[in-house]
Amino acid sequence: MGFPKNFLWGGATAANQCEGAYNLGGRGLANVDVQPYGKERFAVSKGDRAMLELEEDYYYPALDAIDFYHHYKEDIKMFAEMGFKVFRMSIGWSRIFPNGDELEPNEEGLKFYEDVFKECKKYNIEPLVTITHFDCPIHLTKAYGAWRNRKMVTFYERLVTVLFNRYKGLVKYWLTFNEINMLLHLPFTGAGILLEEGENKDQLLFTAAHHQLVASALATKIAHEVDREMKVGCMLAAGNTYPNTPNPNDIWKAMIKDRENYFFIDVQARGYYPGYALKEMERKNVVLPMEEGDLELLKENTVDFVSFSYYSSRLTSADPEVNKYTEGNVFPTLRNPYLMASEWGWQIDPLGLRITLNSIYDRYQKPMFIVENGLGAKDELINGTVEDDYRISYLREHIKAMKDAIDIDGVDLMGYTSWGCIDLISASTGEMSKRYGFIYVDRDDLGNGTLKRYRKKSFNWYKKVIETNGEDLE
Repeated sequence: MGFPKNFLWGGATAANQCEGAYNLGGRGLANVDVQPYGKERFAVSKGDRAMLELEEDYYYPALDAIDFYHHYKEDIKMFAEMGFKVFRMSIGWSRIFPNGDELEPNEEGLKFYEDVFKECKKYNIEPLVTITHFDCPIHLTKAYGAWRNRKMVTFYERLVTVLFNRYKGLVKYWLTFNEINMLLHLPFTGAGILLEEGENKDQLLFTAAHHQLVASALATKIAHEVDREMKVGCMLAAGNTYPNTPNPNDIWKAMIKDRENYFFIDVQARGYYPGYALKEMERKNVVLPMEEGDLELLKENTVDFVSFSYYSSRLTSADPEVNKYTEGNVFPTLRNPYLMASEWGWQIDPLGLRITLNSIYDRYQKPMFIVENGLGAKDELINGTVEDDYRISYLREHIKAMKDAIDIDGVDLMGYTSWGCIDLISASTGEMSKRYGFIYVDRDDLGNGTLKRYRKKSFNWYKKVIETNGEDLE
């Protein structure tokens, strides 16, 4: 038994967290570029603090990141050394369409990604490409209000049409939006949206959500028309919510919390708005900006597979007095006394991954792909390596949980790409010191360092995991 023979082992990155070269190759400025390191970052991500230009006195880690733009050959060679079958990466929208609303794409940007994909193919690594990993050209926010505007669907359609045609035969697996549910929590990060005073926030966010869902269905339709071999997936920030007690009120609250995250995927995987979401919108006086043909488009173009990130489970209570929160990937959660936590307060729950896999598979009955999972930790480089046994332990237990989900529960799991296979900028904090990778990159939180790459202990451990198809985890 164990993992399928064709299981796709690999690692994951995002353009805005690793690529750098923000002003090279004709690339335009994007929302992900203007999210600063430091205390303002969260307010900017939420859309509460407008920052549409690079302001003095701020450090913007995404501008240079780890300079994958100039190091991609070296990095992909190291991925190949580990035995990667798949490499998840993303497209910088403003590298293809610098302003986002041009009629013709930027050839230099297209050529860069073509070279990256060909480098992957040289080592028989399958690219898994996220079309937008929180990327939105800043011009689209300034001129159109980003995803609040229906015109974004047209701009996105133009982008995907170019990508699918240009990279036909080079890229088989695509994801339309990274952690699409993040739009409701971090509107500027997830959709390039700035909140305006006095605006009906619920109407705005559900309007943007509808536009992204229509765009996602359109992308799925176009991909299948361009190349029937292409597989298109959605992407969810996942992790089941546990009730704090057996109190039915706590159980109900946990169910509602899970629905908040499933809402987008319900539409992308099932093809229609679920009743609970329609009722929620009705209560909030939200009117979806439905246009003729939208419902049919959503119904007829569901995704081929469901992908998700999993870092931790969550815990909730219906009792307003029970409010001792800890950190968890943007989602506040109670501290679970049965779980250990990372240095950043993210609770470590391998069994929670198995629970999440079963919940998603029971709900959608579609193939699944874990495209983010990992441990952010402070690593110490000593004698050219990092003894990251804590990371190995975390990954070992989560891979065991995946294996149980396949072997014992019968879920359909296509692959696994651990997050930040090479150290990169943290999306939530902008830190470099919150490291996830098998490869250490010499760079600190303020952008100092040589950018030299070093193999950690986990590098060779993961190489062995892939060689044995998940059998040797010691």
